[in-house]
Amino acid sequence: MLERLNQALEHLETRLDQDIDMAEVARIAAVSEYHFRRLFSALAGMPLPLYVRRRRMTLAGAEVLAGDRTLLDIAVRYGYGSGEAFARAFRSVHGIGPGEARRTGSVLTAQPRMSFRVIVEGSTGMRYRIVEKGPFRIVGRKATVPLVHDGLNTAATAHVESLDEQTVARMKLLAGLEPEGILSASVHLTDSREEGAEVDYWVGVATRPETNAGGLDTLDVPAGTWAVFDDHGPYPRALQQLWRDVFTQWFPSNPYTSRPGPELLRTRPVETGMTTDSQLWIPVERGHRPGRR
Repeated sequence: MLERLNQALEHLETRLDQDIDMAEVARIAAVSEYHFRRLFSALAGMPLPLYVRRRRMTLAGAEVLAGDRTLLDIAVRYGYGSGEAFARAFRSVHGIGPGEARRTGSVLTAQPRMSFRVIVEGSTGMRYRIVEKGPFRIVGRKATVPLVHDGLNTAATAHVESLDEQTVARMKLLAGLEPEGILSASVHLTDSREEGAEVDYWVGVATRPETNAGGLDTLDVPAGTWAVFDDHGPYPRALQQLWRDVFTQWFPSNPYTSRPGPELLRTRPVETGMTTDSQLWIPVERGHRPGRR
């Protein structure tokens, strides 16, 4: 799969001065556009649109300093309909406007071309199973929180602590499907997996689709395939590492791609620094085998 991803990035690179069909880029990678965006963000540490803008402004910056084209010509070449829009994008990357950069010969910021390769960091295997699951409903409470890659997510912790005993007791009475007991569900609101990206964070239980929530928030989840990963380690560091490894190691080496849906997590116990047993559910679909289209 990494070879396909690099071919897709090469295709993208040749189209920085024209409209880019991201669906076509994803087809070259032999995955869905949804999975391509999510996988790129996890591997690169930035959203795909941000990478494209930085690469365009890197090339545009070189042309601005060269002085062979007018600023408007450069703006149009890289897809901007006005000099003002081009100047805003240019400033967001370089910290200076194109006119001033040309007049002063300023030092600009370059975004290098990316390519992906495998680095073997250890020999620990990832324990997982594939589960076909019918439709179900998550019943609980929802809050929007920022994504945190390392350390405690204080916003998520505050949401958990805001639940009173009566609400938790009601959830437990409604629980009846796997994953059992109180769990969390994360619904990503953008393609980005960078630090600070917003997610809808649910604390609740998995129930039958027809369950009466009785005033609690509900999230209906359609039938589908799930990859289930078991983990054991200090909370939350081991879990955050597992989440990272699923997208940067497991997906590139397995014939599955991610699909839209909540990512489910069951952890016992949930106390910072303690060794916990965690179970991570990622919605997947069977894709092309690595190396094939």
